[in-house]
Amino acid sequence: MGERRTWSDKRAEIMSRPGAGAAYEAARIRFELGSAVRRRREELGLTQAELAERAGLKQPAVARFEAGGTMPTIPMLERLAEALEVRLSVRFEPLREAS
Repeated sequence: MGERRTWSDKRAEIMSRPGAGAAYEAARIRFELGSAVRRRREELGLTQAELAERAGLKQPAVARFEAGGTMPTIPMLERLAEALEVRLSVRFEPLREAS
């Protein structure tokens, strides 16, 4: 059997690969956007199908988005924001220092 490695060692190896940091950041953004949409949809008591109808989408598209499976365009985010009765706000934040 091979030597056992800790998760932090495995993660460091993966993140050292070319493009891994960018892929991780893109996945983080998709996940955070999807989670925010799901939370707001649930606050409003809407189903995915109802949100899809309000935003001019299909229910599977909403499900994929909420699961972090797609990177939305700004126009799609604007449609979702309107359907969720919120204002879309895009901002830049400084990168945190590595801890």
